[in-house]
Amino acid sequence: MRILVTGGAGFIGSNLVHYLLGQAGKDHGVEIERVVNLDKLTYAGNLSNLTALKDDPRHVFVQGDILDGEGFTKLLRDHDINAVMHLAAESHVDRSIDGPEDFIMTNFVGTFRLLDAALKHHKERSAAGKDDFRFLHVSTDEVFGSLSATDPAFSETTPYAPNSPYSASKAGSDHLARAYVHTFNLPLVTTNCSNNYGPFQFPEKLMPLMIQKVIRGQNLPVYGDGTNVRDWLYVEDHCRGLFLSLLKGRIGETYNIGGMCEMKNIDVVHAIIDAVNAERPELNRSAEALITYVKDRPGHDRRYAIDCSKIQAELGWAPQETFQTGLRRTVKWFMDNEAWVKEIEDKKYQLERLGDA
Repeated sequence: MRILVTGGAGFIGSNLVHYLLGQAGKDHGVEIERVVNLDKLTYAGNLSNLTALKDDPRHVFVQGDILDGEGFTKLLRDHDINAVMHLAAESHVDRSIDGPEDFIMTNFVGTFRLLDAALKHHKERSAAGKDDFRFLHVSTDEVFGSLSATDPAFSETTPYAPNSPYSASKAGSDHLARAYVHTFNLPLVTTNCSNNYGPFQFPEKLMPLMIQKVIRGQNLPVYGDGTNVRDWLYVEDHCRGLFLSLLKGRIGETYNIGGMCEMKNIDVVHAIIDAVNAERPELNRSAEALITYVKDRPGHDRRYAIDCSKIQAELGWAPQETFQTGLRRTVKWFMDNEAWVKEIEDKKYQLERLGDA
């Protein structure tokens, strides 16, 4: 396989690239000949996420923009790509409220240009007798809107009801992906995932932000009353689901990938405090001393929950990490990689945002 990953220097993307060049081939008995990693290196893209791959000849990093359709077309041809895994996106809800245009351009227009280039590449390969091309479009559960406490979890047939500029831009890209399957026969599969956490997550997101603040004894800002609910998915489990969907998913189908772990935000924050204390007992952080409730953000969805029974039944996927084991691994990684966090902070990014959980 010669795979092109978009957004491969970001959080989920870099974890995916590590998985593809590590365990993926062994898990599925396939040869990963090359991974071409395309990333614009905006605020969330970080080459430090890929340091461990610097001597792997199978990894080719290219700095570029998915809005550059011609550049994308050239990469597809030059490397005879037979699989695209499209993860590149603007993904922070708070940032989308501050400035929606970047989200529309990257997530919607950028996806259109990738789909268009991929379709031309697929036709060229098909004309040459090659019929092994696949495109994986990676999306989010936020396109489905918000659930009440008693609503059933999001399934693949849940109507779309996005509530933020971010989720609206992703919903639009999902519809484009569907149209390219049904109108142009592009061999494409879509996935929608719940909240990811794990190594390399940008420090403004809820989980790493709270871990750093607990370590430093800083106030932990919690939106509203802290009872918003999210389904938490360890990033490595997500990567396994993505590759499985690429390999074995039915063309034109959508697969939800979730952690089967619904938790209130305030309970997540308490769990982080406990995990940091377990790793460094000498800190002895107190929830009562650190947690501060702050004004809720506009349009804050109340609850997300993923029904992932379809991918379990059809493809045999299930998460391997529980929230407890995944959180322990995440806390330990951030404690062992404080220099990675410091490097990002030194670039003067806005890290006082509260995360988008």
